[in-house]
Amino acid sequence: MEPTAPAHLVLPAEAWVGRAREHAARADALTQAHRARRAAGERHAIDDFLYDYYGTKPALLRRWHPGAGTALAPTPAGPAEHAAWRWYRTDPGGVVALDTGAFLAERRDTVAFVRTLLARTAARPASTGCLGLHEWAMVYRQDDERRRHTLPLRLGRDGTDAVVEQLPLQCTHFDAFRFFTPDAVPRNRALLSRAEQVDHEQPGCLHANMDLFKWASKLGPAVPGELVLDCFELARDVRTLDMQASPYDVSSLGERPVAIETAAGKAEYVRRQRGFAERAAVLRARLLAVAGGVLDADPALAS
Repeated sequence: MEPTAPAHLVLPAEAWVGRAREHAARADALTQAHRARRAAGERHAIDDFLYDYYGTKPALLRRWHPGAGTALAPTPAGPAEHAAWRWYRTDPGGVVALDTGAFLAERRDTVAFVRTLLARTAARPASTGCLGLHEWAMVYRQDDERRRHTLPLRLGRDGTDAVVEQLPLQCTHFDAFRFFTPDAVPRNRALLSRAEQVDHEQPGCLHANMDLFKWASKLGPAVPGELVLDCFELARDVRTLDMQASPYDVSSLGERPVAIETAAGKAEYVRRQRGFAERAAVLRARLLAVAGGVLDADPALAS
């Protein structure tokens, strides 16, 4: 095997082994409730979204990666276990690092798309006037049998529809918009499409900020494990507000509603949405640095 290209940093074994252990413990704590419910065959309308929609696997979430540009010195027992993982390579001295050339050979288009989407999103001002109505639009004038969740509607069918008809739909996130009911689609300020996704996403959007975890996952081993868990933790917190402000009655899950049809509920939603946008801005910048760094170091472009 050819030697690994020089990395920006080689972590000594005592440093990276500790980080990997701490990462696994943090991941286990974040997924403990989900794993317990799964073992008991139970479902959770809020938490399960992170696992079902994003395809999250707790075992993979606890796997720590140093990130592109950081290599791992061997332990007394030999090279890091990463040596056997996909897209890693080992130099003759036992130092293990991400093989960015091999990674980009398979993921270049994905990395480029993620960088473009994150950059375009970050460049826009945050809009906080949507009030989470995407969840309401997903059940607007819909039969109960077709709802995504079995939770009851907090305001009932007529009350839910009335909120959608009284407040403007301003969704900017296609992957929320695509679940709107047919009657809700024309009520949205813009008709969104996958092809124009990068033209609409903005940094105040709850789903765009939840999706930072998705983009971290798409960037795979190029992202340091700590950043992946930061994005996962943000997604979990955002998802809670997403459902608290939804038309569903979440009291059975131990959550109180954020009644966005009231003045107090609107104010709380906007305040928390802005807080999430601030947290997300930091994580988005870190992910942008990862994507940009990997693409800038592309061996195919340097040759």
